[in-house]
Amino acid sequence: MTYQRPAYEEVTIAHRGNTVSLRPSLRAAATLEACHGFPALFRALDDCNLTIISEIILSASVIRQDAAAFLCGHAGKPLFPFFLAVRQPLAELLDMFRPAPDPKAKHATGKPVPWPDFYQALYTQATGFLGWTPENAWNATPTEIDRAYAAHIDKLKAIHGSADDTVASEQDNAYTPERLKEIDELGYDPAFDRDGLNVLRSKIARRA
Repeated sequence: MTYQRPAYEEVTIAHRGNTVSLRPSLRAAATLEACHGFPALFRALDDCNLTIISEIILSASVIRQDAAAFLCGHAGKPLFPFFLAVRQPLAELLDMFRPAPDPKAKHATGKPVPWPDFYQALYTQATGFLGWTPENAWNATPTEIDRAYAAHIDKLKAIHGSADDTVASEQDNAYTPERLKEIDELGYDPAFDRDGLNVLRSKIARRA
């Protein structure tokens, strides 16, 4: 069965009667990436690095007490069943630290952005453009911020028009050879506001 990334990004892990829910929040993503980097985080899962795995669970836990109880549940017991229970869910969680691909987004052609700068940009978008509180921004996932910001830009374009619309309008009004020929045949420029000019002349005449 092909894995499908859930619309609501949360991972639940159960082991030895204990359950913990993890959210790929911006806070967890920025903190863990800054401490270890993505390669080391994924490698920790392959290497069964208990220290880093425990750090991931504590950082991303929805309720920290649940995470502490979950981690204490394997104390004094074989670790292999614990690693089997957490490796795949944690790999999915780490993948959610990156925004889900947007099929409508244009392919990026710019220079790659370091992850700390990218997370800082997401925080700025959430607090500066969307008006979220810092707490809401840190608790949201990178995908949630990315989608909300894209929707905000679409809303502004719908209200005010986009740069593409402006360029298209300027191109429509460009004085191409064909346009100049049309003006010459008509004897006037259809785009010229002649009535507005007459009103302006009348105002100037009254002031004179």
